[in-house]
Amino acid sequence: MVPFNSRASVRLMPHGRRSARCRYGGFTIVEVAMATFVMAFGIATSIIALQMGFKAIDVARDGTLASQIMQSEIERLRLWPWNNASTAAVDSICELPASATVSLTSMFSTSTAMAEKYTVTRTVSSDTDRPDDVRYITITVTWNSYDGRAHTRSFTTMYSKNGLYDYYYTLANQT
Repeated sequence: MVPFNSRASVRLMPHGRRSARCRYGGFTIVEVAMATFVMAFGIATSIIALQMGFKAIDVARDGTLASQIMQSEIERLRLWPWNNASTAAVDSICELPASATVSLTSMFSTSTAMAEKYTVTRTVSSDTDRPDDVRYITITVTWNSYDGRAHTRSFTTMYSKNGLYDYYYTLANQT
């Protein structure tokens, strides 16, 4: 058993001398270099993980906003009548052009940067079976994330002259 000197708190060798490690104290340069390398590696990987997390949050936030833009445009169009030929403006579903870019300035009236970030296109097509009664409306939102990658979200809905309930239960059963 190695004797222990309680006053000096130093282990003594069997012949009464201190060990070499205790005599000099501290760490070697190799130990310090290895500890520094491990610590730098840990910090670098955590920074990379944080950047990837922030990128995922940015894409999720923009995707949610794109979904809200699409929903807002669809709800705006659902307020329009099927046909309104009495005015000169395009304000009915039948008068919509086959493809058009939707302006976001009314949605983002306080933030022009948000209105410029997203591009919204609307395409309208007629149903082949009932071209006078049904339109398919597709809203597509595109934007670039902060790292320059392009993203796209799209939503298609069916718009019927007398409503979808009437179309499915009366007109669709006649064919």
